[in-house]
Amino acid sequence: MTPRLVTLQARGNALASAPEQLRSLDRLALAREFHQLVPDLRPTRIDTLQINVGKVCNQTCRHCHVDAGPDRVELMTKETMAQCLAALAATDIPHVDITGGAPEMNPHFEWLVTESRKLGRHVLDRCNLTILETNKYRHLPEFFAEHQVEVVSSLPHYRAPSTDAQRGDGVFERSIAALRRLNAVGYGQGDPSKRLVLVTNPVGAFLPAAQRSLEKEWKRELARLHGVQFDALYCLTNMPISRYLEWLMSTDNLESYMERLVTAFNPRAADGVMCRSMVSVGWDGVLYDCDFNQMLDLPVHDSAPRHIRDFALAALGTRPIVTARHCFGCTAGAGSSCGGVVA
Repeated sequence: MTPRLVTLQARGNALASAPEQLRSLDRLALAREFHQLVPDLRPTRIDTLQINVGKVCNQTCRHCHVDAGPDRVELMTKETMAQCLAALAATDIPHVDITGGAPEMNPHFEWLVTESRKLGRHVLDRCNLTILETNKYRHLPEFFAEHQVEVVSSLPHYRAPSTDAQRGDGVFERSIAALRRLNAVGYGQGDPSKRLVLVTNPVGAFLPAAQRSLEKEWKRELARLHGVQFDALYCLTNMPISRYLEWLMSTDNLESYMERLVTAFNPRAADGVMCRSMVSVGWDGVLYDCDFNQMLDLPVHDSAPRHIRDFALAALGTRPIVTARHCFGCTAGAGSSCGGVVA
C-alpha cells in the first residue's frame, strides 16, 4: 500500500515557499546559467491564454509542481474568470488552456468553458482522469463532447505499478475507467473536435524517452491491454520544483538531475518553449510567463501588466520573459512544453 501523500503546505515543509525552492536550486554549482545561454527570451506570438483556476485537487501526486491536493483552498473567482473572458474578447488569442489542481473542481469551471466556446475559442482541459470517476463529475465526458473540449489527461504509464507509485493506489484503475467513458462518447478516435491526449512524466530522475516511439508503444499496449484509444501522447520533463524538488532532494538526486538538464540543453528547444506563445493566469489573476513561473511566484516582467484586469496584448507580446535555473527543464533534449516535445 502506497502511503497517502500530503501537500508541502499542509506539512509545513520549507519547500512550500517559492523563494526557498529557488534558493535550493541556486545553491547548486552548475556549469552554465540559463540566462547566459538564452540572454533575451521574448514571445513570438501569444496564441494561448492558460488559466489556472485553482490548486484544489482530488489527488496528491508525487511529482506535482503545483503542490495541489484536497487540503488546498485556492480557487479562482467568477469575477477573475470574467476578466479572463474580457481579455479574450478583446484579442484574437485562439486557445484557452484550463488547468489546476483539478480544474473541474472549481465551481465555475463549466461556465468558463461554455463562455470561452461562445467566443469561438478552442478550449483545452487538463484533466487527471480520476475526477471523472467521482459522482459529482461523472457527467463531464458528455459535457466535454457537447462543447468540443480537447481533453489532455495525465497518465504516468500504461501499466498500474508505475502509475500508482507516482499518483496513489487505485489511480490507474480509475484512470482506465475514465478513458473508456471518454472513448464511449467519441474521444480518442481521430475526431478533431473530440481530441484526447495523454501526458506522461518519467517516474524517476531521468529525461523522457522519444515521444514518437513511446506514442506508438502506448497506443498499441493500451488498446491491447485495456481497449483504450487516444489521439496523441505528450512526454513532459519533470520540473525541479515543488514536490518533485522535494523528492530529488530527499533521494540525493537533485545535483545530478540538474547537471543532466544543463548538459542536455538544446538551443532548438529553447526556440520553441511554451512561454514564447502563452500567458499564464494565476488563480488570483496575476500574470506569468508559464505555469512553472507561476508556482515559483515569478510574475511577468514589470514592463508588462501583471494582472488579468489590466491585460494588454501588445505589451505582453514584447516583454522579456523571466527565467531562472528551473528553465533548463524545458530546454533539455527534445525539450518539454504543455504540448510535449518542442524540438
